[in-house]
Amino acid sequence: MENAFAAAVPRALATEAVHAGREDLAELGVHAPPIDLSTTYPSYDAAGEAGRIDAFATTGARLEGPPVYARLDNPTNARFETALAKLEGAEAAVAFASGMAALTAVLLVRAGMGLRHVVAVRPLYGCSDHLLDAGLLGTEVTWTDPAGIADAIRPDTGLVMVETPANPTLAEVDLRAVRHACGSVPLLVDSTFATPVLQRPLEEGARIVLHSATKYLGGHGDVMGGVVACDEEFARKLRQVRFATGGVLHPMAGYLLLRGLSTLPVRVRAASATAADLACRLAADPRIAQVHYPRIGGAMVAFEVYGDPHRVISGVRLITPAVSLGSVDTLIQHPASISHRIVAEGDRRSAGVSDRLLRLSVGLEDVEDLWRDLTEALSAQPVRSEAPADARASRRVGR
Repeated sequence: MENAFAAAVPRALATEAVHAGREDLAELGVHAPPIDLSTTYPSYDAAGEAGRIDAFATTGARLEGPPVYARLDNPTNARFETALAKLEGAEAAVAFASGMAALTAVLLVRAGMGLRHVVAVRPLYGCSDHLLDAGLLGTEVTWTDPAGIADAIRPDTGLVMVETPANPTLAEVDLRAVRHACGSVPLLVDSTFATPVLQRPLEEGARIVLHSATKYLGGHGDVMGGVVACDEEFARKLRQVRFATGGVLHPMAGYLLLRGLSTLPVRVRAASATAADLACRLAADPRIAQVHYPRIGGAMVAFEVYGDPHRVISGVRLITPAVSLGSVDTLIQHPASISHRIVAEGDRRSAGVSDRLLRLSVGLEDVEDLWRDLTEALSAQPVRSEAPADARASRRVGR
């Protein structure tokens, strides 16, 4: 139970990151949050349990009292959900086995209400793009730019989806303007790159915030999960879908994600400072055609080379060439080959994901060591004057 002081006095984000979801630990006589690995829980009151399960089936509200079954709820995961909701300024949060499981649940909730149409702005994470475009859940998508959102909305539109900063181009949208264009349709914001440290979309009018918790929330490349922050009404529907589909977060993952939140502000701010420095150095390098770095900052940098991006990937030694992002170590990948390969080539390019684009997830290493590794990996790249005419672009930092 949250103590009176915590309930009465607003706390800074850094403080919430450390203490949210842990308010009852002293009362329990422990310092670290316990991990509950039970899949089932004993009860000698079958009639009472039936009533509680019926209540969940009707309302989707969290069960009062002891757990029943791990697919319904888990105490360890509930701590993570409580903490993330506080960081996002949300009434509730619902955790899933992955970011894609979380997005799937959101789409199923709206489709279950007969609202199968989605308006979406590219670029999105490649698998999110594919899930919408392939109609795998019976949804239909209309792709548009932010200015066309209002005209794209139909009576059966259940959701408007944007990702900002977007994966992998780091393009940003004006969330207040987008929310205005949505009218009564809920706005879902994939805020994985920003985290609540850099933006809180609910404060800008969004109804739903999606995170691939695998990335910055976990922060160490050793846990997979997804989470949706929203109002309690929508959370109840999500819990029902999670129970029915089984996309539950493992409690060990819930423990690691809660632990990751405690250092989230420190990690994001430190990595962002290094990323901003690298973005400026890359923008001044004649081997780089263009640099993309968001106005709100962050630990992600995207840049386009004049030559072969695969030679950069194969040339790094300190930086790890790998998918994913948000870890304490720096990762680099070629989106057109990996994260966005599943998106049709024409759609990929029209969204700004060129074949020469590289995505850098900056970690916590020293900036000089990272720059030395990048410089050596870029050593075989042509400079602007040597590049083919169709490869030339102005060198700039997209801020």
